[in-house]
Amino acid sequence: MSDSGSFDRVEFERLVELALDEAKGQGADQAEASVSGMDGLSASVRLGEVESLERDRSQAMGITVYRDGAKGSASTTDLSEAAVRDAVRSACSIARFTQPDDCAGLADAELMTQHFPDLDLYHPWAPSPEEAIEQARACEAAARGLDKRIDNSDGASLNSHEGFAVYANSHGFMHGYASSRHGLSCAVLAKDPATGDVQRDYAYTSMRRPQDLDSPEAVGQLAAERSVARLNPQKIRTRTAPILFTPEMARSLVGSFVGAIRGGALYRRASFLENALGETLFPEFVQFHERPHIPAAMGSASYDNEGVATQERALVKDGVLQGYVLDSYSARKLGMATTGNAGGVHNLELAAGADDFNALLKRMDTGLLVTEMMGSGVNGVTGDYSRGAAGFWVENGELAYPVAEITVAGQLREMYKNIVAIGSDLDCRSSIRTPSILLEAATIAGA
Repeated sequence: MSDSGSFDRVEFERLVELALDEAKGQGADQAEASVSGMDGLSASVRLGEVESLERDRSQAMGITVYRDGAKGSASTTDLSEAAVRDAVRSACSIARFTQPDDCAGLADAELMTQHFPDLDLYHPWAPSPEEAIEQARACEAAARGLDKRIDNSDGASLNSHEGFAVYANSHGFMHGYASSRHGLSCAVLAKDPATGDVQRDYAYTSMRRPQDLDSPEAVGQLAAERSVARLNPQKIRTRTAPILFTPEMARSLVGSFVGAIRGGALYRRASFLENALGETLFPEFVQFHERPHIPAAMGSASYDNEGVATQERALVKDGVLQGYVLDSYSARKLGMATTGNAGGVHNLELAAGADDFNALLKRMDTGLLVTEMMGSGVNGVTGDYSRGAAGFWVENGELAYPVAEITVAGQLREMYKNIVAIGSDLDCRSSIRTPSILLEAATIAGA
């Protein structure tokens, strides 16, 4: 397999060059183009029977032009020369009708990366349809066979995808790379025969390297254990108590922080963290680092969506906000420099603590363990936080009983300052990498 996988690197590069030449010929001052392709296999089973088997292969191009401060964009899934030229003409036509903007344009030429380290992002896996089905079946069978209370299944799925993308702009920058992503998931339902209560939960594994995936049996068993543990949840009265977020749930808490320091929210003055640079937002032991060059990590990249070099940096040091998350446009609007985050953060990692999950439960003593959150009740302007939740009530450092139909509420600034411990259980399945987070207290709205 070549470094472009099953896609034609030379052809992709030719197409972006064609688009840029066409844009220049039509009077564009600047232009950028990207071509990407994806190839993958997905297999899903339910109750042992094949529910779907899909082979996906797609390609697309995007083109953006700038002319006298005006911007126009177009895209096409037809990669013939005629279609590419039509897309460029459409982008140029749109630019003629948009208002000029002094902040629009490519990122500065001197910021384009010149270094392309091998980040180990490409690990192709070509399971046959039969092999994919077999793994999905093994995953579901492990879940259904774990406990007699596993009454039904939402199924198990295996997916394996690889892609190749080329980005180029009129600064002369051009680069392409291949990547892969593989995953296995399972969701089952448990039923208590005595009460008739039914609960559903899931588990998944996702990695760039297939050999790093959890086994089908491990994923299925975890899904079953989680579903059974949630049977017969109780309601709790409204109170203020310590709250422990599992890594999966902690990621959403960190995601709200990232959203508040994004350039788009900041220059629109729609963030509760406006003008917070240099402010102490977290306890002194809290550290956030962006680590874009971790081999085989989900968020690794040597450059962002504008070709700007990515760099390791401390986003929060000793609890103090050190920087924002900016692309070139938002940076110009704020009178700052881009941080290489066009397209998002690259392996933003909350530094793990020393306590494992059980130690965090002991430290909490009595409170709420949150394992599921519902809804999107986060106000990015005010920082008000209110989300439906489910999980377990903890007493004396042990899980006492499952709880449901509750709401976790607070103000994000206060919640961040109320962090008292961070776990050692770092979850690396996303571009935001988080361990468990323990809050000293927050409001739990219940019965």
